[in-house]
Amino acid sequence: MLTVCIFCSSCATVFGGHVNTYQRTRPKDGEPQRRVRVGALIADVILFWPGTIVDFATGAIYKPAPNEASKQENFKTL
Repeated sequence: MLTVCIFCSSCATVFGGHVNTYQRTRPKDGEPQRRVRVGALIADVILFWPGTIVDFATGAIYKPAPNEASKQENFKTL
């Protein structure tokens, strides 16, 4: 039981919140790549590097999808 808890304890999985479908699904050819949460990646590598594998497998290491409101706002400022 302790081993399972240790292997499931990765920073982005524990502290990253709900993982949505945008984070779980791989982008298709021609689609923009998902952005990695750099802070969680560094914490995983420093604290417990096998946690990095768990985060990438669950998709928790990736940032959530940008919402439409921020996309429109960025378009207006250009």
